Amino acid sequence: MRGLIVSAFFTVLLLLLPSRLISQEAHSSSPSTDSDLDGLSDQLEQSLLERFTPTFMIDLKECSNLPAEFSSGLSSPTASVENGTIYGQVFPTKLADDKRQLAEIHFYHLWKQDCGAHGHPLDAEHVSVLVQRAALSNGSVAWEAKYWYAAAHEDTVCDVSQITRASTIRAEDHGATIWISADKHASFLNPELCQRGCGSDRCAQTKPLNISQIVNLGEIEKPMNGTVWTSSAQWPLAKKMTQSDFPPASLARLESLPETDIAWFNPGRHPAQGMIAISDMTSQKIGNGGDSAAAAMSTATDSTNNALNQSYRKTVNAIGTSARRVKKVFRPK
Repeated sequence: MRGLIVSAFFTVLLLLLPSRLISQEAHSSSPSTDSDLDGLSDQLEQSLLERFTPTFMIDLKECSNLPAEFSSGLSSPTASVENGTIYGQVFPTKLADDKRQLAEIHFYHLWKQDCGAHGHPLDAEHVSVLVQRAALSNGSVAWEAKYWYAAAHEDTVCDVSQITRASTIRAEDHGATIWISADKHASFLNPELCQRGCGSDRCAQTKPLNISQIVNLGEIEKPMNGTVWTSSAQWPLAKKMTQSDFPPASLARLESLPETDIAWFNPGRHPAQGMIAISDMTSQKIGNGGDSAAAAMSTATDSTNNALNQSYRKTVNAIGTSARRVKKVFRPK
């Protein structure tokens, strides 16, 4: 009798155990889990990271190989393997004139070293996108990109970081194409803009990066996936993670420019302020503009090209007329 009771007990235990394990597994992967406590679920953050992952164009002869994967659980950033890992961060944000839910997404390409001029160990670079949540007519929800930002030599005299509308680079519902300069790893929204820094950037011979994985960093106070090295003083990653790339002043200045413009994020720091890069999105030609360009880089329409051509012809004619008048005045009698 006692044997039957014991047997029945273990039978019930075995029946209950799988359901308990399933319950725990379901809880651990619940859509409401928010590991970094920023108000956005882990599931939503990962889906946004995957949807808006950029296409990174890297140099064929990149001296640091590929963006690296860093060892989990270490306080000091240690590159374990250069395998094309991209790290991401997603956090909620707000704009004064927009009541819809917004999120800022940072994509970090982290390198074992900067091996260009004035190189150094470890290199933390990134691009960002500001996305908004919208309800569709069929009752479903969609996220759409509003603005893109590319960091290039941030906080240096060679800072040529850029910002633009997502529609300008046709990256509203997917990731933008980003060009990474060889060895220095600055990010550019247009390959021709790679020439506009202090002269050390090159984006001539590139190939798409084969991304091995996208790892969510979480937040500085609540790192995810063992990325405790994010707060290390060995690189400026913590600062990049705790500041927005879409401040109101920068967005207001961008909105005052034509819809085809890619603007310098810090125009006053650019060594060639007042220059404008003209592009028809196919030939990517570079040209000069007037003071009204306000240090913006414009992916301009044909009408802009025509206007510049007319301006050029008028200038040449004016110079020619002036030269003839001077020659006439000083002509020997």
